[in-house]
Amino acid sequence: MLDMDVLKHTDLSREELGRYSRHLVLPEVGLAGQRKLKGASALLIGAGGLGSPLGLYLAAAGVGRLGLVDDDVVDETNLQRQVIHGSASLGVPKVESAAARIADLNPHVEVVKYPFRLDASRVLALVSDYDVIVDGTDNFATRFLVNDACVLAGKPNVYGSVYRFEGQASVFDARLGPCYRCLFPQPPPPGAVPSCADGGVLGVLPGIVGLIQATETIKLIIGVGESLVGRLLIFDALEMRFATLSIVKDPACPICGTNPSITQVRDEDVSCDALPDDARRGADSALDITPRTLRARLDAGDHVALLDVREPVEREIATLVNTFEIPLGDLGKRLDDLPKDQDIVVYCRSGARSAQAAQLLRDAGFRRVRNLIGGIRGWIDDVDPTLTRY
Repeated sequence: MLDMDVLKHTDLSREELGRYSRHLVLPEVGLAGQRKLKGASALLIGAGGLGSPLGLYLAAAGVGRLGLVDDDVVDETNLQRQVIHGSASLGVPKVESAAARIADLNPHVEVVKYPFRLDASRVLALVSDYDVIVDGTDNFATRFLVNDACVLAGKPNVYGSVYRFEGQASVFDARLGPCYRCLFPQPPPPGAVPSCADGGVLGVLPGIVGLIQATETIKLIIGVGESLVGRLLIFDALEMRFATLSIVKDPACPICGTNPSITQVRDEDVSCDALPDDARRGADSALDITPRTLRARLDAGDHVALLDVREPVEREIATLVNTFEIPLGDLGKRLDDLPKDQDIVVYCRSGARSAQAAQLLRDAGFRRVRNLIGGIRGWIDDVDPTLTRY
């Protein structure tokens, strides 16, 4: 629960009374609730797909102080879903772009910008300075970091995630119910879960899930309704269905259980599209190859078989010529389609799936296999910028 006693005397100006009039006539909100909103603070981890509706609607609702954490800049591929940003903000740090939009939407809201990647060295101090923490991240490492800091600092963690056509939302508060680690005790192995960049996401989905998070945040601040503590809300956009799963506090949870093994925050070594060590070095070796080196070999007439392990829809966007096309999920069944007596270079969008494919081929007896560092995005950046980057 939030201790909002110190906030209930926050004054509202005449202009604010007019701005929030639709709130004031709601008995569940009223003047007391609007004062709580003005006196409250929320830390938004991420200013992207989920952070966009969160920033817009929490600002519009009158939450007095919003912290924005993001180290990225606005990219053209963001604009399909990250509606707080616009074309004029391309190349601008996301916290700057989001702060400018919020200032235009509601000048009564204080925005604090944190243009860095959250890590264990500063997360606990940052989380401790806000009333509600809202997780709008897109990677497991930060989700676990945020969860652990919220547990240790005694803060509610309003969680959301999206992938392809499905979204999830919950409120994790170890003082009242389960935390994120009660549901997922440990991060998945690096590379086990594809990123939204590789798997895609329906543009409206972060808006739906982000608005659910914003709703839960407002309810927590005002102190009304029933929160998602102890429940995981799942949304399927294709079927237009919501489902709710009960989550119970795990006595063996490594951080909020009866005998916790995690007593301080730490950085988890995991990423949605993390690569195996041999694919992470970014330099030529017996196991990988850079785009420029591949270009030189092809120009020299070397016999190199290219293997594209992306999905067919991705190849419609950009592809390399003279390529074997076998999606990663089908590769194990189609090994006989590939030459064992020829050098093979495997590529995907960014290098994650192709690293897995290259290892699969080596395990199957292919000895002349390399992974293309950076995938087709690396090829576009270093060799052929005329191809469409996605």
